[in-house]
Amino acid sequence: MSVDLSPPNLPDYPTSRPVAQIAREWVIDPRIPGTVKGFDAPFFQAGLAGYSDGAMRLVARRHGAPFCVTEALLDRTLINGGKGRRKEDPDLLATECGMGEIEDNIAAGLDDHPIAGQVMGTTPDEMARAAEILVGMNYDVIDVNLACPVKKIKKANRGGHFLAYPGDAVEILRAVRAVVPRGIPCTVKLRRAYDDTPEMAERFEQIFAATYELGYAWAVVHCRTVQQKYLGPGKWEFLRDLVRRYPDRVIFGSGDIWTVDDIFRMHDYAGVHGVSVARGCIGNPWIFTQARALMRGEPAREPTLAEQRAALESHFELAMQLHGEAAGGRRMRKFGIKFAAHHPQAMEVKSAFIDCETVADWRTTLERWYPRP
Repeated sequence: MSVDLSPPNLPDYPTSRPVAQIAREWVIDPRIPGTVKGFDAPFFQAGLAGYSDGAMRLVARRHGAPFCVTEALLDRTLINGGKGRRKEDPDLLATECGMGEIEDNIAAGLDDHPIAGQVMGTTPDEMARAAEILVGMNYDVIDVNLACPVKKIKKANRGGHFLAYPGDAVEILRAVRAVVPRGIPCTVKLRRAYDDTPEMAERFEQIFAATYELGYAWAVVHCRTVQQKYLGPGKWEFLRDLVRRYPDRVIFGSGDIWTVDDIFRMHDYAGVHGVSVARGCIGNPWIFTQARALMRGEPAREPTLAEQRAALESHFELAMQLHGEAAGGRRMRKFGIKFAAHHPQAMEVKSAFIDCETVADWRTTLERWYPRP
């Protein structure tokens, strides 16, 4: 994902009370676990292109993420049997690393459920065929991406492109919902508009309304426009206005969630029913541990060196199993760079991971900076 992974200068949105109190008093809307069994906390790990594979998801789950979304899987890639047919299979690591029995895999921390398979594409027919494939792969939720702002996606008329064409967007939503069995929820990922013009704001409203009319369980709304991509701050005030105007609809907020406090600040300020955690959880699975601690009335502490090492080792082994040494090593280099932020000597450790060229280098860096307890 070629986007800035550092937080911009963010507005200081006010809260009605201290974050710790907001967290203690926040009770998940019963419609969320009622729709997706096991979705027991009002936040989740978003799909992140180039990051949120099975390895990252399982590490997040072990640290308290109740629900995860895959990175966007292209309809044609799924139909043609490409990457999404294996690498994003939610049961792949459990099958290859586990003991076969569901209970044993859960005990070993290999259960990648509940999970949404996120699909993105161009035509209603192909999107429907891809959604059927995801159903067959045992995804618990089918999520339609109408938000991705990446240039090559827009050129191919996918993702956020559809926010400028509500008629086409609605046809895709209708086609997917028609083929997904009623017992499997569908959701949608949106941005607040294609751009900041009144015309595009009205088109967002058309798509947003159709989402619920067609039977989608909820929308996850990112508070930047498509043209804005990931530049500059999002507008939490947009989310607040949306929730106030549609009080009967389940709405998840997305955008500028960098710390555990941001989860609860967004909820308090905007009133969203849940929060999608994206860039803020890369190299930081503890954001979920901290969120659960705050909801229990406990402090949100930073991870110890031993906990950091355990998470890195776990992530490394899962990445090797999923991708092999060469590709897995490349992925773990960029994860190591992000994990380094938690180390007492963050800059030195970051530099060490940046200099890693081989898996052996990565292991050497781990042993040097994260000594065994």
